[in-house]
Amino acid sequence: MMRRTTRYLVLALVVVLGMVLGACTPKQFPAAKTASPAADVAYLSAAALEGRFPGTRGDSLAAQYIRDKMQAAGLRLLYGEGFQPFTLVSSVTLGDSNLMTVNGKELKASTDFLPYSFSSLVPFSGEVVFAGYGFDIRHDSLTWNDYAGVDVRGKWVLLLKGDPEADQSESIFEAYSGERAKVLTAMDHGAAGVLFTGGPAYNEQDQLQDLYYDKNSSSYPVPVFQVTRAVAEVMLASSGKGVAALEEELNHTRRPVSLVTGGRVTARADVHPATVVTRNVAALLPGSDERLREEYIVVGAHYDHLGWGGAGSGSRTPDTSAVHYGADDNASGVAAVLEIARLAASGKPPRRSVVFAAFGAEEMGLVGSRTFTENPPIDLKKTTAMFNFDMVGRLDTLTKALSISGTQTATESEEMLRRLNTGFDLAFSGEGFGPSDHASFYMLDIPVFFFSTGAHADYHTPADSFDKINSAGISSVAQYAWQVISEVANREEMLAFREAGAKVKRSRHGRFKVTLGVMPDFAGLEKNGLRVDAVTGGKPADLGGMHKGDIITAIDGKPVGNIYDYMNRLKEFSAGQTISVDVLRNGEHKVLIIQL
Repeated sequence: MMRRTTRYLVLALVVVLGMVLGACTPKQFPAAKTASPAADVAYLSAAALEGRFPGTRGDSLAAQYIRDKMQAAGLRLLYGEGFQPFTLVSSVTLGDSNLMTVNGKELKASTDFLPYSFSSLVPFSGEVVFAGYGFDIRHDSLTWNDYAGVDVRGKWVLLLKGDPEADQSESIFEAYSGERAKVLTAMDHGAAGVLFTGGPAYNEQDQLQDLYYDKNSSSYPVPVFQVTRAVAEVMLASSGKGVAALEEELNHTRRPVSLVTGGRVTARADVHPATVVTRNVAALLPGSDERLREEYIVVGAHYDHLGWGGAGSGSRTPDTSAVHYGADDNASGVAAVLEIARLAASGKPPRRSVVFAAFGAEEMGLVGSRTFTENPPIDLKKTTAMFNFDMVGRLDTLTKALSISGTQTATESEEMLRRLNTGFDLAFSGEGFGPSDHASFYMLDIPVFFFSTGAHADYHTPADSFDKINSAGISSVAQYAWQVISEVANREEMLAFREAGAKVKRSRHGRFKVTLGVMPDFAGLEKNGLRVDAVTGGKPADLGGMHKGDIITAIDGKPVGNIYDYMNRLKEFSAGQTISVDVLRNGEHKVLIIQL
């Protein structure tokens, strides 16, 4: 059993629904003639669209549907035909030139070994050293260094996947057990290549994990492979110890176990990133006031989802290959935006102009909304607010609970939301940063409103299906939101922005004792290091002189190439420490001294 993976059974009702909708080809399932949230969610979450994964046919059909509905509502298409195309890496594929030999014996790719998506493609041949779980932990309550007794410089290091507490949902080891974290530690100790294998407590069946893309296009300068337990046993043969015995000893004693294996490996990885084109959809309702029509409100939602799921997709059932319909996440949000567009266009336009947007590739790291804000069709400095809708399809008919975040990003927000409330039980969160597209606008000092009816057990599983959607609830959320949007669009002055919370994503599990106070590039679009997309005023990075657009290349002299490296480096520090941060700024190398 794979560690810490919650498995969900796909309800029979969902399967039946999938069969019914799946039997409809796009021609048999035309864009709904009825203009309603129910019709919008039904189309976008149909099995025929196969989960709207970026770059797929279903993704393209969804974008076209949304564009056509915006145009039918009477909006003016932006970006020419309403589409803002952009490219991104959506997956990786295995090439034909993968090679591995162990002690001179050639192995078979996909059967005996597989490279990781972030592996170097440069071949390497060398000795193999076993270094336990690959930890070098110096924590308040734990010290564990698997490299203390061995020299891995210029060699392959063989590591166990996982950690000694695989069955515990909360563990101090979990922050250090990811493959990227272990590769970074191995490189710090001079390893020239990394090999992973799973012990029986981690993976009883001794199966290779499918090659997958972890939503970050950065790679490491060393080759990284996984091998079956049987292959690892060959590497370990002359040492007299097997994988199962080593795993058991590590888990039982909770002490490092490292050794020279006597094995030799030659390997070369061949993986290819698959670049696809997806798009944002955008249209404009021009304002009616000549003086204010050059000021804007953005109303948006992401339309992409997880496709067929699988490892690395974000699915909470990664071992299940099935259409992830994404009815609530986020066909419901798109339906709310389209309903607001219809309400807005049906009467006298508001004084300010309103941009309606559907963002692609949100699930890949807010790529669509950040593309929009980097190449906007309007002047974002004249944008008074952004309204974001994500998962608004499960309104409880009894409680009518509605969550709105970003309520302290403008001084006027909370009073206005309460005064215009149409019967919801409102729950406010003041912070502007959050796990959805409004974060891209908050980083630019734009007040944000993030509407949601809340998460549920079907989130990011195939069970997030149309039959569970409260369509009337989407309509009521849209009508309430339109009252708020109208007031913002018609008021004499723009909303007064104020910073509410850091412009940086926090660890879900609270493991970081320190933070720099930056918003990093999650998707790995920058290849020379980790790009800083925003700096929070008054936080360590700001006080240390870091600027938006700086590219972090090292922390305390240790290289940083991506968001994973950045997070793993931060685990090493405590509040009060002073560190050096190397950055590239407009091509010039600078060293910043930052107190945490």
